[in-house]
Amino acid sequence: MSTTALYNDHGGAEAAVEAGQESTPTSSSGSGAAFGLFSADFKKNEDLKEMLESTKESLKLEAMKRVVGLIAKGKNASELFPAVVKNVASKNIELKKLVYVYLVRYAEEQQDLALLSISTFQRALKDPNQLIRASALRVLSSIRVPIIVPIMMLAIKEAAADLSPYVRKTSAHAIQKLYSLDPEQKEQLIEVIEKLLKDKSTLVAGSVVMAFEEVCPDRIDLIHKNYRKLCNLLVDVEEWGQVVIISMLTRYARTQFVSPWKEGAEFDENNEKAFYDSDSEGKRGPVEEKPYVMDPDHRLLLRNTKPLLQSRNTAVVMAVAQLYWHLAPKHEVNVVTKSLVRLLRSHREVQFVVLQNIATMSIQRKGMFEPYMKSFYVRSTDTTHIKTLKLEILTNLANEANISTILREFQTYVKSQDKAFAAATIQAIGRCATNITEVTDTCLNGLVLLLSNRDETVVAESVVVIKKLLQTQPTQHSDIIKHMAKLFDNITVPMARASILWLMGEYCDRVPKIAPDVLRKMAKTFTSEEDIVKLQTVNLAAKLYLTNSKQTKLLTQYILNLGKYDQNYDIRDRTRFIRQLIVPSEKGGALNKYARRILLAPKPAPVLESAFKDRDRFQLGTLSHSLNTKATGYQELSDWPVVAPDQSVRNVEVIEPVKVRVPLVGKSKTPKSDKFYSDEEDEKEDGESGSSGDEDGSSSSSSSSSSSEGWSGTESEGSSEESGRSSGDSGKSSGGSEDSSDSEVKKKTPLKKNKSPPAAAADSDSEENGPAASSSSDSSSSSGSESEEDSDSDFSPKKNQNQVKAKPKVQVKSKTEVSLLDLDDFSPAPAGAPKPSAVSSSLLSDLEGLSLSNVPSSLQITPTSFGPLDTHELLHHMTGKGLSATYHFPRQPCLYEPSMVAVQLIVRNRSDHALEKIHVGERSPASLNIHCFNTIERLEPEASVTVSMGIDFSDSTQAANFQLCTKEDQFSVSIQPAVGELLTPTTLTEQDFCKEQGKLLGMNETSATVTMATANASSQSINQRVLSVANVGVVSSSQNMCRFAGRTVSSGALVLILLELKESGAALLTLHTEKSVVASMLLRDLKQALASL
Repeated sequence: MSTTALYNDHGGAEAAVEAGQESTPTSSSGSGAAFGLFSADFKKNEDLKEMLESTKESLKLEAMKRVVGLIAKGKNASELFPAVVKNVASKNIELKKLVYVYLVRYAEEQQDLALLSISTFQRALKDPNQLIRASALRVLSSIRVPIIVPIMMLAIKEAAADLSPYVRKTSAHAIQKLYSLDPEQKEQLIEVIEKLLKDKSTLVAGSVVMAFEEVCPDRIDLIHKNYRKLCNLLVDVEEWGQVVIISMLTRYARTQFVSPWKEGAEFDENNEKAFYDSDSEGKRGPVEEKPYVMDPDHRLLLRNTKPLLQSRNTAVVMAVAQLYWHLAPKHEVNVVTKSLVRLLRSHREVQFVVLQNIATMSIQRKGMFEPYMKSFYVRSTDTTHIKTLKLEILTNLANEANISTILREFQTYVKSQDKAFAAATIQAIGRCATNITEVTDTCLNGLVLLLSNRDETVVAESVVVIKKLLQTQPTQHSDIIKHMAKLFDNITVPMARASILWLMGEYCDRVPKIAPDVLRKMAKTFTSEEDIVKLQTVNLAAKLYLTNSKQTKLLTQYILNLGKYDQNYDIRDRTRFIRQLIVPSEKGGALNKYARRILLAPKPAPVLESAFKDRDRFQLGTLSHSLNTKATGYQELSDWPVVAPDQSVRNVEVIEPVKVRVPLVGKSKTPKSDKFYSDEEDEKEDGESGSSGDEDGSSSSSSSSSSSEGWSGTESEGSSEESGRSSGDSGKSSGGSEDSSDSEVKKKTPLKKNKSPPAAAADSDSEENGPAASSSSDSSSSSGSESEEDSDSDFSPKKNQNQVKAKPKVQVKSKTEVSLLDLDDFSPAPAGAPKPSAVSSSLLSDLEGLSLSNVPSSLQITPTSFGPLDTHELLHHMTGKGLSATYHFPRQPCLYEPSMVAVQLIVRNRSDHALEKIHVGERSPASLNIHCFNTIERLEPEASVTVSMGIDFSDSTQAANFQLCTKEDQFSVSIQPAVGELLTPTTLTEQDFCKEQGKLLGMNETSATVTMATANASSQSINQRVLSVANVGVVSSSQNMCRFAGRTVSSGALVLILLELKESGAALLTLHTEKSVVASMLLRDLKQALASL
């Protein structure tokens, strides 16, 4: 067969498939193509109808797949409706799903036929398969016939109570369809919405809030009880649900919280910690003294939306950005900047919307985007509307400091081949000239040079902008007006010609010789000019008649006569008006005496403003903001209330049911002292998980035992994010000796207790997180206390330790309480003491001496046996004007906060005079969490003092930048930690190590081969090298295996190091941790240390 025949045969087959028919080989390819494309009596989709009416399920299934494929391609398959609807009662699940997909598409068009199968849909609502139930409800709600409204309402109510969250989600979608069909059902639908809003499933949350926004957006009272739950579920909701929820919560917050933007209002930086951590520090000072304290629920919303700035969905990022813009304190809005700039790498449609919002934001807060100015430079591949928006933003960001850079950029843009963009650039130059007076003359001279450009568009736009600039100070620029008059003959763009004529008339006294000549030239070409030029010619004639009537009287009369018979009625009317105004006559003499005041009145200089100046009246990210006009369905943001409404409306009363269920978990009554101590553990775990982020929460929940996980999961679903984490962690401790973070908690507890009494901490936690959080804490404590009893019973058969353990249990608790009171007295002292290292070491020895009776051996955090004292220079005495400082990491738990790394500074005075008021000044970034040392009041010459600091590096090796200040000077310094100093040692048994290692495989595993210089290195030398690099604990290991364990200080993520020794000095080094960045950096440092062994 020839190539042509092959091509034709392929074409015929493809045409047949496009028509919905199976392609079969034909003897004549040409006839096949003709039959498929040009035959008038071709029965379309006949074979599909036959297959759908077949008795074989396989043929029906194949036919439905092809029908759905046609729909996906945009083909019309409505004529197959009778054949498809017959299969709606099929017992084949796959076939039934495809039939429902078809019916959802065409049920509205073929309503009569769809109604015939309505009984089948009702039966399908009871189907065991959740997908069939949901599809049946979807089809039922797609039949837009008012007669079945009661049936739809009944189906929606039943689906809203379905066990499957997918069906409940579908019922929320059906609510909107039913409301649009019959708005009178609003009250019943609101009841269903209220029920669905209480749903704890993340699958349902986004859909029900969308239904709420459609049906009853003004019923804010429905949101009160569900506000905290929605905030906490937000991170796990699907992306488009997040957009809807964030938009709704933005409107809600504007009605329930007071404005954080009040002038002179001080924001309580520590309020966030007091709300989210279980232990608020009393030493921060009373909150009541400050005029503004953010509502904890307001802070909850800001905190829970912030992680979504990292979302892959641009709509979610934009929604969070607008939320921060409209709700956050002004000093916190900057967190959205980097995320918005990141979106500029997306598609041009996304860029367009994001740039519009940035243009609005940059008008009010230039400082937000000024560091990212280069991101708004125009690229050659940008479209015109993107270029124009970037130009708008650059103009908004212009100030005295960066104007020279921006003008250099504009010089390039003026030469662009895109004429509209070049014209917009010239307008931007004009705006810069009016806004920044220092560069007005420079911009004006540059625009004058553009008048000699070959491009008419550039010249015309330059003339228009120069005209506006000259109005600000015309007396100094008569030369420019003369220059423009000389170029008049060469300019053809009507707007530019009209602008020059207006300048001539307005400042005719500055150019008395040139203006009449320009009028003479215009009289010659008047009839061929554009209307806007004719109008300005008439104006020029009138002004010259009033100021220089001797030379221009005849010219003026001639032009007025031409205008009197012009085709445009505007010009005719203007001519008649001007004639009556300036030419004295018997009838119209009243206005003649005011002609000079009317025509030659001083005009105010035009203000060149941004086109986005007034767009802030619309909510950012909305269609109304993009169009700059109110779109249908737009809901305006209300003003902040003067007095905050009662915040107790958001409290959820669930305490009583939880208290009833607690005894079911703890079978035996626990002693009061055990429950108290268990509460302390929960608070400690809560504090750690609050600072650890999502990684720690996920790892702790995964390591919990099955029974405790089920309990804590059931109880903490509706609670806040932090209480959810704490219950997950307490569930982990209830697993007994298998997962023994219990011991880790008890080791750390004395360090934390010195900040607040346990009762106060528990109260603050329950108050701030609401009843749901407190109930979760109760369940956690009972679970923890039960686990203590279980662990006691487990250990009792071993060497009769039962009695030995029972006695110290009570005694240690009392000792712990006494020592805590003692610690509380002198806890602030080390910061200002001359040698706090001695104090901290004694504290450690005291804490290590506390023998807790039921502490398992795994996951204890213990000080390492090897502590390198590598000292680093912080400030050289030459730079510090005699003040020098060095620092090192003592590898001791930080007394101030467990998430901080302890740093010791040695401050020396190398000058010949005493230095006063040595303290820590500003830090960069401002959000950097540093516990500063107390001010050193006076340091004599050649004297030195050792002070302690705590720095939260957030598990990052980025330097902590701050200022070391004296009374007279400030010096910028930075502390950069090695990755190994971000860890704290953890003691594990070999069994527990292997168990935790099994949970951290795949992406959480990093390995490399190391060649050591010494073939048979001892385990002691290997341990020494590893400990010199990383602050980890040594795990007892078998031969040829070296194991080490630690946790990141900030988030508490587990870090496991395994060194498997092989022959000839080679070794396999493997790291297991969720922190991939920490793993790669630590692996590099360990390889270097071991290679030199």
